[in-house]
Amino acid sequence: MDRDVPRAPWLRRLPSGVWTALAWCAAGQLALLLFMSTTFELAPPLGLRHPPSVAGLALRAALAVVLALPVCWARRWPTQVFGVLLAEAAVVLLLGERTWPLFMAMDVLIGYLAAVRPGRVSIPAGLAEFAFWLVDLAITRRGAVTTGDVVSSAVAFAAGIAIPWAIGNSVHQQRRYSSDLRAYAARQAITVERLRIARELHDVVAHSIGVIAIQAGAASMVLDVEPAGARRALDAIDATSRETLAGLRRMLVSLRHAETGADDPPIAVPLAGLEAVDRLTATMAQAGVEVDVQWRGRARPLPPEIDLAAFRIVQESVTNVLRHAGADRCEVHIAYHEEELAIDVIDEGDGRAPDRRTGGTGGTGYGIAGMRERVALLNGRFSAGSRPEGGFRVAARLPA
Repeated sequence: MDRDVPRAPWLRRLPSGVWTALAWCAAGQLALLLFMSTTFELAPPLGLRHPPSVAGLALRAALAVVLALPVCWARRWPTQVFGVLLAEAAVVLLLGERTWPLFMAMDVLIGYLAAVRPGRVSIPAGLAEFAFWLVDLAITRRGAVTTGDVVSSAVAFAAGIAIPWAIGNSVHQQRRYSSDLRAYAARQAITVERLRIARELHDVVAHSIGVIAIQAGAASMVLDVEPAGARRALDAIDATSRETLAGLRRMLVSLRHAETGADDPPIAVPLAGLEAVDRLTATMAQAGVEVDVQWRGRARPLPPEIDLAAFRIVQESVTNVLRHAGADRCEVHIAYHEEELAIDVIDEGDGRAPDRRTGGTGGTGYGIAGMRERVALLNGRFSAGSRPEGGFRVAARLPA
């Protein structure tokens, strides 16, 4: 099954060491920016004003490295690193140095926070950065700018925070949507598989148990007066039981094959199809219901899922005749049309299942629902209901 798992995006396939190296590179770039912004000042025409001493350069370089070092752990602890950068910006501001490199780092970190943390974390972080920028503006410029300059600068700075946050939040929402979609698909797959197993169990077991119950009741009634009849009933029970075990074995093999995802399933008897209708007719005859099967059209090979569904519909319908209709015969019409397979099962019962030698066998009511689900999954048409002239009719049309 491993080959069925889609490959992760290439960014997720990168080893952790690559991300660590990238974090250290980002820290190095921030350290360089801090060093350059706090050390050199350009003077016209593009010269350096007041170059510091060698000792001053070394001290500033060391401070820049210390200030940039927390970025190395931003991927693991982004919220804590953002708080450290905000505190560092406050220290740099009190020292009278430029803080814009730290603001750039915090903008990037806001985008990462929005991608990996909920909004209740990333939004307050963005607001805290913007509030600190207002304090920075008030301290460094002290009324040297007009109201228009403040407004335009505030808009630009807010955009510098909002754009990374919007990108990160979009990534966060896409990840959450993908996760929810995968969970929904998994739940749907489980539900579909449960319904499929329920249908197979119902079709395999309910039919056979109904026949066995009737034959057992018949055997108990004639055991003393007609031993030969009791023997025939016991033989029918034996044959039906073996057929049921074979059907369960086929179903388990199919389920195990689907679970392992093997290309070649284990050798097993193929699932029942319309070729098993004759055996079904003989079984029902032993149970006391005559099934008149009428074939129309030219028979042709059917897709396995169509063939199985067609047989299950016939099996469930004639089983319902045995258990519920109170009729001794029914008709099964199977017609091969050009683009579909038509199945009609008709009985003339009164809908009141008599004791039929067993005191009756109550049903679960899942048979018709299961047939309707089978047909719907194959994009066919299904109907079941009483006929005006009496009796019951099940009709299915399967694309084939």
